[in-house]
Amino acid sequence: MLSCTNLKVWYPIRRGVLNRVCGYVRAVDGVSLEIHPGETVGLVGESGCGKTTLGRALVGLEESTDGTIEYDGASLTALKGNARRDARRNLQMVFQDPFASLDPRMSAMELVTEGLETHGLYKNGESREEAAARLMREVGLEPETMFRYPHEFSGGQRQRISIARAISLEPKYIVCDEPVSALDVSVQSQVIRLLAELRAKHNLSYLFISHDLSVVRLIAQRVAVMYLGHIVEQGDAKQVLTQPVHPYTQALVSAIPVPGKSDRSKRILLAGEPPSPANPPAGCPFHTRCPKATPRCAQEMPALSLRPQADDPTRLVACWLDA
Repeated sequence: MLSCTNLKVWYPIRRGVLNRVCGYVRAVDGVSLEIHPGETVGLVGESGCGKTTLGRALVGLEESTDGTIEYDGASLTALKGNARRDARRNLQMVFQDPFASLDPRMSAMELVTEGLETHGLYKNGESREEAAARLMREVGLEPETMFRYPHEFSGGQRQRISIARAISLEPKYIVCDEPVSALDVSVQSQVIRLLAELRAKHNLSYLFISHDLSVVRLIAQRVAVMYLGHIVEQGDAKQVLTQPVHPYTQALVSAIPVPGKSDRSKRILLAGEPPSPANPPAGCPFHTRCPKATPRCAQEMPALSLRPQADDPTRLVACWLDA
């Protein structure tokens, strides 16, 4: 339903009196990804690896530097004006911080129906209040609270308002950018359950961005692992998170806490800090921290290629080891 091919999002670095471009921050550097109808794809990786930038680019909130984005067979990057506006109705986003993403001067009713007002998409002649009540009930909020403002709601309730706002236009695809990371653990499970119910009810597709692999394991069917602007491993969520192939994925999975077990001897600790996306290393972007790196890793960039596993024939891995 939605795909990107060799997508790049580079930000220019300008210096000097003449404000000349002297380099680029390669936030997303050649990513190819597919998302199918009704599917949740988890996107995981360290902070600063480009997850949010990729998610924003896929819904048109960031301009791509190179590559293509296709929605339902049509190129989003080629659409302009009203055609682009109409297509973006089907591509929505739920942000990490609901308090920062909701206008504090607007009531809950105004927030959840703003898109309906803009596009004139009220159902069967319903009023704005009726539409707001319908949407708030759908996300588990009392319609009577629609006249309250964001500061009068709890964090979990604000995120439910953000979700209601995202589904108001009946989109087919939603980017969830760490939607539960700012919430208490008890509230996280409720919001994840709500997202799963809405996906089943409306046949939604999600790109679920998170650094918490335990959360991704609960909701995603497939998972893509990102490092320094590149996808390094992709496949069935359960299999990737139990039998990782790429050394970076292995390090991430080893850090998942296991209830009742405090043994940290199997934790894979990576040396150093991630390189700067403004000055990425040659070859494999992970070779400077990889405990299994070979001389070839520092010279050649491995392509994301099919690496079938016993229980995961769709596994894709970008690594020279056992290639």
